[in-house]
Amino acid sequence: MRILHVLDHSAPLQSGYVFRTLSILREQRRLGWETVQLTGPKQGKITADLERVDGFEFHRTRPAGGWLARQPGAGELCLMRELARRLAEVAQASRPDILHAHSPVLNALPALWVARELRLPLVYEVRAFWEDAAVSHGSEREGGPRYLATRWLETFALRRADAVTTICEGLRSDMVKRGLPAERITVIPNAVDVEEFPPIRERDQALAEELGLADCEVLGFIGSFYAYEGLHLLLEALALLKASRPKLRVLLVGGGPEEAELRRLSGALGIADRTVFTGRVPHSSVQRYYSLVDLLVYPRLKIRLTDLVTPLKPLEAMAQEKLLLASDVGGHRELIRDGETGFLFPADDASALARRAVEALEARERWPAMRANGRRFVEQERNWARSVSYYQPLYERLREARLAASGAAAAAP
Repeated sequence: MRILHVLDHSAPLQSGYVFRTLSILREQRRLGWETVQLTGPKQGKITADLERVDGFEFHRTRPAGGWLARQPGAGELCLMRELARRLAEVAQASRPDILHAHSPVLNALPALWVARELRLPLVYEVRAFWEDAAVSHGSEREGGPRYLATRWLETFALRRADAVTTICEGLRSDMVKRGLPAERITVIPNAVDVEEFPPIRERDQALAEELGLADCEVLGFIGSFYAYEGLHLLLEALALLKASRPKLRVLLVGGGPEEAELRRLSGALGIADRTVFTGRVPHSSVQRYYSLVDLLVYPRLKIRLTDLVTPLKPLEAMAQEKLLLASDVGGHRELIRDGETGFLFPADDASALARRAVEALEARERWPAMRANGRRFVEQERNWARSVSYYQPLYERLREARLAASGAAAAAP
């Protein structure tokens, strides 16, 4: 079976989107399937139409040029036109059994057109709704004209795809509310490679000394610094606890749009000497930083995006038998059982975060069992082999339907 994946972006860029894509491709190859990969113009500057990265070949789509492509609205139309043209080329050359378009809808709409032209079945995979992602980044207002138009386009694509997949129950429930039959939606949940994230049993003492964390309690966050992550709440909680817990520190590993504001806030709160910013670190070294953290904190704000979408980072933490504290948004509640695999606190509340952090830090006798529960959860329920296996009956049904339709067409007088 040959699957042509249509992607927003891919390696060598780094993001949760890329990590999920690579995991899916590896597992599909292990199942004996052949995969073909195409990225859209949002990959950015490219040097060749075909690029080999991490053992995979990615067909690239060059961005549209000219004045019109730089205009709001028209730019998206130009992007989709270029992707449709390139997708038709790659599909005609590779002759896939199935087109598999991954969100956003800017990929789904060109794929719909090509699928109809070439009589191919189309799977549309939603990892987040484009309109909600735009709100979270501050480029769109919830309920505004552009938001509503984008939502309509998403629903249009969902209803016309031959099958729909998504990453979690929150997104699936929202699709059902839009009128999609529940049986048309398959959840392919986020997961981790348990071999890539083994349990961390020893602290990297040399790194702790280097960062000034040798004799400290450490609250940590490892990831991208976006506004919806709520990292200001973590700093505010540290400020509330600095008098009662003088050895408490916050370790922030990564970077992103909020980094400058977070650095400013740590100074304004009088905790700059208790906050460690490392910047981005190589993926190969990230486990050294995980080893320093007593309690990984994910204080996501409560918005539609975080209520509907499950993140990857808590799963990586559980795989490594790290303890975690997270806000009780829907995406976290789908992954974390409070008091069993982690601790939850009321979202958007720095005082609640501080209180729950103290409770967790002072309940060390519970840590071994909770760590083991988290590791067991990812080993048994959230590993990539299990998640990707859910594609098999879906793909086979679509391929059989296509073969039956081709046979019927050939037999017609």
